[in-house]
Amino acid sequence: MATVLVQQQTLRHATPPPAGISSSLNLTRTPSPVPNKHLPVCPSGTSTAASQTAVQSVKDDQKVTSLLYPPDTFSRVTNSPPIYSIDIVTLAAALDYWASQPLPDPSQVFPWLHGLHPENHLQLGFFTNRRRSLRRTPQCWRGITIVKVGGDLSTSRLKGAVSPSEILAPSGWDFLPIDPMEGFSVRNFQIQTAKLATLSDIVVYGQDGVSRKQLLEVAESIATAQYHWRNKNDPDRLLPTYHTFVLSTEFSEIERRCPRLVAINSQGQLTGQVVDFFQWERLEMCEMAKASEISKNVWQGPTPDYIFQSGSGDSADVEDFDLLIETSDLASIPGPRYLAKLNRQLDDNEGPLRLEFPSSGSLVVPSAETREVDDLVSTIRWIYYLANPEEPESPTDVDGDFAMVSLRRKPRKILIHCPDGYTEASLLVIAYLMFAEGIPAHEAWLRLHCDRKRNFFAYPSDVTFLSSIQTRLLHESPATQSDSLSSVPDPPWFRYCDGSLPSRILPYMYLGNLGHANNPEMLWALGIRRILSIGESVSWRDFDIARMGPENVMHITQVQDNGIDPLTQEFDRCLEFIRKGKQDGAATLVHCRVGVSRSATICIAEVMASLNLSFPRAYCFVRARRLNVIIQPHLRFVYELLKWEEQLLQRRNKPIKRELEWASIAREIALMNKPYSR
Repeated sequence: MATVLVQQQTLRHATPPPAGISSSLNLTRTPSPVPNKHLPVCPSGTSTAASQTAVQSVKDDQKVTSLLYPPDTFSRVTNSPPIYSIDIVTLAAALDYWASQPLPDPSQVFPWLHGLHPENHLQLGFFTNRRRSLRRTPQCWRGITIVKVGGDLSTSRLKGAVSPSEILAPSGWDFLPIDPMEGFSVRNFQIQTAKLATLSDIVVYGQDGVSRKQLLEVAESIATAQYHWRNKNDPDRLLPTYHTFVLSTEFSEIERRCPRLVAINSQGQLTGQVVDFFQWERLEMCEMAKASEISKNVWQGPTPDYIFQSGSGDSADVEDFDLLIETSDLASIPGPRYLAKLNRQLDDNEGPLRLEFPSSGSLVVPSAETREVDDLVSTIRWIYYLANPEEPESPTDVDGDFAMVSLRRKPRKILIHCPDGYTEASLLVIAYLMFAEGIPAHEAWLRLHCDRKRNFFAYPSDVTFLSSIQTRLLHESPATQSDSLSSVPDPPWFRYCDGSLPSRILPYMYLGNLGHANNPEMLWALGIRRILSIGESVSWRDFDIARMGPENVMHITQVQDNGIDPLTQEFDRCLEFIRKGKQDGAATLVHCRVGVSRSATICIAEVMASLNLSFPRAYCFVRARRLNVIIQPHLRFVYELLKWEEQLLQRRNKPIKRELEWASIAREIALMNKPYSR
């Protein structure tokens, strides 16, 4: 027989912070993945002839200059191989100059950046279609790669620094052969650091205590790798010549003279001078999900301990609450005797007290009325009368066993929480709203999202479970005005709802998938009055089109998620459509098939434009608000967004100034996604 009881466990966090992602990035900030997220499968579109022709027609004639070339003004440390010395002031100037130069056009570096191993016939066939010209190494790239010697990257890390093992083969005398030999992917973010090190001047530095001999050993390996790579891949000497430098400035002196280049100081602390994707995503998540009142004296928000670990200072004070209810997939529904014990402790002012409750997705539909359902309803009733003791109630529980709440108690302030603030807590929060306000499940979904402005994630099993106990909750609710409410049928949109709603990125812009788009009644109930389809068409009835208005529907065609089709040329048209809705007070749903690549790219572009954010910050802003679904713009779309950042700065009459370079951005995204990869 199915039951709602889950296994009894000792109290603990439902989603404890996992271990570090990589030994080379074992930072004190604990770069652990955000709980509950997952990477959806993103089908790649076909390789269209039009796309291939567009790529082939672009000439590789854009050259990038650098303050490190020619190296004639730098003193030589060794002659064979040639290694040069550089100080931190000169390096800072070179990095600033590089960040101010326009990136090459996407068609000049793609498909090469995707990874074109000569033995990977699937990848080669898709991207080059037997055109050898598309396999050529770009002549228009001149980057700067910074390599740290000594220790890992958890201390004394300069902006964008990587370890030698990220670019050098185990032999130590060649670059890492990084292009995948098999398989197909348009999201090879993990290869960009090593791939672009071959097209970069490389600067080697060490943390304090690293000897000059150690620095020179690594520098000689890199200079030799540059020589070998050039002989193998550029025998005709068509590419620029790249060089190796050794930083002459001690790290402690860098901290004093040029702190803006220090990402992590010598004590292993993030400085805040350099955008950190892990940290920024958590800050955005905490800002979005910060505690707020969802009903009188009952709040929802992230677990306070998790907030403190993330470094956010803008969170509810634990001492403000009398009761903290942590939702966990390891918890059981509390029984009446345990609630009575908490009553006595509250009377003795032993707060804030802690209670655990089963998380979203952990309860199954009961086959009949059970004691577990009784305990669940009793717990919700108990919470309600703690928060609202002034309202009359029966002094005993459903079985008449014991006094539940004294009528003379003061109102108690309660926080329902979970690590991210929007996943595990959803089941209890929605059930509480149903009971406290006497509303059916579908209305609780809308009220929590639209009226309380809470972004939240629920599972299909939550929809089924709450629908199954809806009659019981409404029948016992103090707010139910009529018995007829307990038999209100679900609206059609709720029957097709899997628990999750489109993601509210901005008050006037939602991000969702094709399933959301094909539920027009749900969109209408959410106040969404415009729809922007990127590469995928909706299947609506004539009635739905007429109600929405044909002028409020836009379809961008011929854009597949294939790593070839460009999207930049559609940015202005899409953003104008979104902003027209904003002016009219109408929210727009932006969708593609899965809601993580093409449509996410459009949403990031709008966030960059409307909030004046750089790409790294806008990416984390949207990623946090897509909740449990991880956004996945592919390599080319991310690169196009960096070019979009350049356009926005030029339109504002501001100079180009990238916060992070392409290889660093790709590396951060790869590390963020690694824990969720299959």
